[in-house]
Amino acid sequence: MSQIVLATGVFDVLHQEHENFLKKAKALGGKFIVGIECDSRVRSTKGEGRPIHSEQLRLRNLQALGIADEVFILPEQFNKPEDYRALLAKIKPDILAVSSHTPHLDRKQALMAERGGRVEVVHQHNPAVSTSILLAQRSNKE
Repeated sequence: MSQIVLATGVFDVLHQEHENFLKKAKALGGKFIVGIECDSRVRSTKGEGRPIHSEQLRLRNLQALGIADEVFILPEQFNKPEDYRALLAKIKPDILAVSSHTPHLDRKQALMAERGGRVEVVHQHNPAVSTSILLAQRSNKE
């Protein structure tokens, strides 16, 4: 049986860094699954006015890229370690692919280690490109 690679994120305004990250995660081999943060969690972490695109549109945009084998929306209740454990038990990933600026890296490593998996940093964060920067540039032009 081939391995399962999981990546999660907001993926609000898709840009080249998202695509680079997803391609590097896919290159780890096996089945590649992507979880998208739900709208309510994006609002609570990114603030009012976010996400720009609904979870359904973000889901369709990622599916249209054709990189992931499966794309799904993460549950609203996804703040506690037991929420993460439940998701990992359901998906059974061998690898959690992250970028260098992923939050709570140590916790994610511990949770993946509990189930015999690992966290793989597949992409170095480029501070010059982010959805927040793109949105700020867009509003400055208006």
